[in-house]
Amino acid sequence: MGGGGVQRWLKHVKYIRNFGWEPIIYTAKNPETGLYDESLLADIPVGIETIKGEIFEPYNFYKILLGKKKNEKVYSGFIQDKKPSFSQKLSMWIRSNVFIPDARMFWIKPSVKLLSKYLKNNHVDAMVSTGPPHTTHLIALKLKQKFGIKWLADFRDPWTQIDYFHQLDLTNWAEKKHKTLEQKVIQSADQCVTVSWSWANDFEKISGKKFKVVTNGYDPDDFKEKDNFKISEKFTITHIGSLNSDRNPFSFWEALANLKNEISGFENHLEVIQLGPVDSQVLESVKSYGLEKNYKQLKGAPHKEALELMMKSQILLLPLNDTPNIGGVVPGKLYEYLGANRPIIAIGKPDADSGKILKMTNAGKISDFGDVSGAQESVYYYYQAFLKGKLEAETKNIEQFSRKNGIKQILEIIESI
Repeated sequence: MGGGGVQRWLKHVKYIRNFGWEPIIYTAKNPETGLYDESLLADIPVGIETIKGEIFEPYNFYKILLGKKKNEKVYSGFIQDKKPSFSQKLSMWIRSNVFIPDARMFWIKPSVKLLSKYLKNNHVDAMVSTGPPHTTHLIALKLKQKFGIKWLADFRDPWTQIDYFHQLDLTNWAEKKHKTLEQKVIQSADQCVTVSWSWANDFEKISGKKFKVVTNGYDPDDFKEKDNFKISEKFTITHIGSLNSDRNPFSFWEALANLKNEISGFENHLEVIQLGPVDSQVLESVKSYGLEKNYKQLKGAPHKEALELMMKSQILLLPLNDTPNIGGVVPGKLYEYLGANRPIIAIGKPDADSGKILKMTNAGKISDFGDVSGAQESVYYYYQAFLKGKLEAETKNIEQFSRKNGIKQILEIIESI
């Protein structure tokens, strides 16, 4: 599978043998996914044992509701091409209230059956479940109850505190069901891990259980060739990944529009590149600020090509989610931005976890939501350096966020339980 979510454990598996552990991977045999990226197979060490189980997913039903063709991909999340239709709203209601915890729920029973048979005949010291999808945690929960195997539950994102949970049209029953399952997982796991300090505090508040923090990171191997790439001659500002309405950086668009009007030549230099799906509201904002001629959208690309685009760009853009749980939102791309060693402009809370990491690493500038003057100052600062041919990153102390260090921390936690 392509995209950002897969990177954490793909890279952990890559380095796990360095610390005397042998991984066994359980995954789906016939999954539905929006993006395939076979280039990632190069990161998987030779001889890794992989168990695959058949999965039934209701995406064909979604496609009928949405009027999509059978071979079209259905993307998760809340990227919208236009105002949602009745059928889209209905499919979202069904997804939220029927498929709990998620559309992979039909994988739980057959997975438990398959893995129970495996565990009866093979010794395993510990297991890790990583979600979302939170279905994986429920598989691990049942195996824990059955075999008592030591279990680490890894939450790459929150469950009921995820930024879009309030957008789900949940019935009271469904919301209670989500929260009950979440608590069962948290209380039954020997240890729970999440990716940011604020999210660890949020989990502790709702569960009373102490969470460990192992952040996401970057793989130094991915950036070995960065000095060989020629930086764009345009004043390129690049965002990698999906851009939904919660991350629409209004202040940034306004800042660019102001600079276009105030600085002669800025418009000719400026190029904003978006790699990945975009919500229609974002495109409307780009148009309303008169930036469509400076805006370039690219479809999803293999991970390697996305990394190359980062390394060739003058600036990397990090718009954060303007949502209640913003404190713990640290996109995985932030760490890869660090590895690419290009200056970062972020839009979000300066005192939240992403802002703290930018400050720790001196990797870029962040301005608050709605702070047009702050965003404008950030762009102007880097534009002046660009004109002088001196636009370089001043990043430091990023080694702590390497993927190798991440799996080392995970294994130390497993060994402690």
